[in-house]
Amino acid sequence: MSAIDLVGAWREHLSDAQRRSAHTVRAYVAAAQRLIHARGAASWEDLAKVEAGDLRAHLAARRAEGLANSSAARELSALKALIAFARSETGDPDPAPPRLRGPRLKKGLPRPVTPDDAINLGEVIQDIASDDWIGARDRAVLLLMYGSGLRVAEALSLKGGDLPLGDTFVVTGKGGKQRVVPLLPITREAVVEYTKACPYPIDRNEPLFKGAKGGALSQGMVQKAMARARAALGLPDTATPHALRHSFATHLLGAGADLRSLQELLGHASLGSTQIYTKVDAASILQNYRAAHPRAKKSK
Repeated sequence: MSAIDLVGAWREHLSDAQRRSAHTVRAYVAAAQRLIHARGAASWEDLAKVEAGDLRAHLAARRAEGLANSSAARELSALKALIAFARSETGDPDPAPPRLRGPRLKKGLPRPVTPDDAINLGEVIQDIASDDWIGARDRAVLLLMYGSGLRVAEALSLKGGDLPLGDTFVVTGKGGKQRVVPLLPITREAVVEYTKACPYPIDRNEPLFKGAKGGALSQGMVQKAMARARAALGLPDTATPHALRHSFATHLLGAGADLRSLQELLGHASLGSTQIYTKVDAASILQNYRAAHPRAKKSK
């Protein structure tokens, strides 16, 4: 068996047997290719011999290339899954992966998650779900909060009749106030993936997002799923569902969005509620300045 055969079999297992999302398949296959190339592996037996020390060394090399903590944690998850699969293919009666904890981030002041962390959270929240369709659901909800700036309650208020979602859609916020919000292509694809996987009918007047027993999905379940995902990535407790909405606002402001437009997108009744994000962005700028300027640490 060649390295190409190993990668092909791994890709088929992920997409067909496990029905992982296309994004997850790409990420997991890329991680496998790197490990296979680094070790010169040509069989499942070669991969089955990979131990915790080997993975630690491999990830250290990746970190030296500039890999962030959250991405390293995700790569470790992918490689553990690969090794477990390799061991099962060799007939190992206990095909558990090597026991190795992923990197953890230092807890600090509350802050928005980075764009990469937001996407990683979406993928991890799908990977660790108890069922494939639940994973697709959780990822779609998370991407709606980050990609469109929705509150948790607003995402869960969507109905079957809101489908299909276009480039924009109407959401009802606090006080029954409606607003038009944008929809990223990655979010639209996630919603479509969920609707195809959902085992329950999604009627026009019923909630779009279903709970495990077919009823309406609760905010508590979204919060629990988010907590598991941030723990897997080593993110701080401040990485909550609502933090994704804060991230949406902070990233738009940092990219040049004006406050009035941001106010409309967030559904704030007053501009004063939106102005908090200028303080968040200013705090980030000041933090970067203090870390980079050669005289900053000496100032009083």
